[in-house]
Amino acid sequence: MSDYSKADNGMTQRAELHRKIWSIADNVRGAVDGWDFKQYILGILFYRFISENMTEFFNSAEHEAGDPDFDYAKISDKEAEADFRPNTVEDKGFFILPSQLFKNVAEKAKDNENLNTDLANIFKAIEGSAVGFASEDDIKGLFEDVDTTSNRLGGTVPEKNKRLTDILTGIAEINFGDFKKNDIDAFGDAYEYLISNYASNAGKSGGEFFTPQTVSKLLARLVMDGKTNINKVYDPTCGSGSLLLQMKKQFDEHIIDEGFFGQEINMTNFNLARMNMFLHNVNYNNFSIKRGDTLLNPLHKNEKPFDAIVSNPPYSIKWVGDDDPTLINDERYAPAGKLAPKSYADYAFIMHSLSYLSSQGRAAIVCFPGIFYRKGAERTIRKYLVDNNFIDCVIQLPENLFFGTSIATCILVMAKNKTENKILFIDASKEFKKETNNNILEEKNIEKIVKEFRKRSGKEYFSRYVDRDEIEANDYNLSISSYVEKEDTREIIDIKVLNKELEKTVSRIDELRAAINEIVKELEDE
Repeated sequence: MSDYSKADNGMTQRAELHRKIWSIADNVRGAVDGWDFKQYILGILFYRFISENMTEFFNSAEHEAGDPDFDYAKISDKEAEADFRPNTVEDKGFFILPSQLFKNVAEKAKDNENLNTDLANIFKAIEGSAVGFASEDDIKGLFEDVDTTSNRLGGTVPEKNKRLTDILTGIAEINFGDFKKNDIDAFGDAYEYLISNYASNAGKSGGEFFTPQTVSKLLARLVMDGKTNINKVYDPTCGSGSLLLQMKKQFDEHIIDEGFFGQEINMTNFNLARMNMFLHNVNYNNFSIKRGDTLLNPLHKNEKPFDAIVSNPPYSIKWVGDDDPTLINDERYAPAGKLAPKSYADYAFIMHSLSYLSSQGRAAIVCFPGIFYRKGAERTIRKYLVDNNFIDCVIQLPENLFFGTSIATCILVMAKNKTENKILFIDASKEFKKETNNNILEEKNIEKIVKEFRKRSGKEYFSRYVDRDEIEANDYNLSISSYVEKEDTREIIDIKVLNKELEKTVSRIDELRAAINEIVKELEDE
């Protein structure tokens, strides 16, 4: 399929997905808060995916073995227990009985008086199928936010069942064929659509902002530029996993040798990230998503270092900082000689990422602009990063790219194997396409940024490759505007030409005034 037909196909699939979610929302609106509604849509979309994934897993094996009419969804639970459960959890990480499959539950939903409790039991059974196996931690609690017995769905059981039926039926009607052959990221697109339309905080929570797919794509391209393979990829604040998965999407599967690693403090996002891995066919033994506070309790010490780190940490949030005097001895923070301020944890996340970066790796981190010019401890840490030649590039992004904030963020790129003691500054603030709710980065915008990142040619009003000495002389200020001049788009006025035009205008006014006076005089004489 050509890139153009894929793009057209993707637009059609995305429109279909949005139309269907809107239709489901119409049916349950008023009963379920927008933010809660997101959990049910994503949870049941995930339930459909893993059901189809498991069915396909068994069907393709049976078809290859010579039984072309076999359909796992149509066999009995007893037969499935005997012939299909053994060894499946080791392979897939979980097991679903035919009666528990999304397709079979959705078909009978309208007439099932116990739908809400049946679904709750099915979700428990799917999670329970992994207990005692290597995948237990990857499956545990995945459906925790999809509480089908909650009063959020309605005060009575029939009300709950009606709304669950509407959601199941709506999701069953989304016609994409095979999930993994889609030209869109169904889960990511559903998530973005729900956040932009229904989230009360529009994707923002405690300084966190959902990373749009186009920004994720740029980060992935930056960290992978010029590399043929990496050991593994890591996101210390992974949210729903969109940055990690964009790495998979942008490159051949075999280029990332040891899989995907992420940590997330928020329980809902932690569950979404693990769902997202399964949705993208990343097997449980190829990812490690852990829950906890990365700054105080990092959970991937044994897996470091990483060749690729992509991250959009929460902006300027509070943390314990020097209230805990032991932190200055932490191997991640000690080298800079100062801790990030208590009110701004940004450099704590940056120093953590630097510590986990391999000697040949690259990290791309979305940052709040203030961190590049604020004084005090942040200036001390900046000085450490510049003097040790860890900062490779600073990129100014356009404003209004993120849901819930119009702020123009920046990307900080770090590396430990730079050959020149210089920093590249790119002003990409004009590189965007305006859309209804938010600006987006188009492929041509991403390509222009990545190409300049690679070539470092220096383009007027767009980029400059700056010596460390100039940065030191500028008191370690890393604001892009300090190095890349903004183009003056005001019209240039030639004062001589303007003066001549004024003379003509004044002369013409005098002529008109004289003519009017003549007419008035004639009228008076009459």
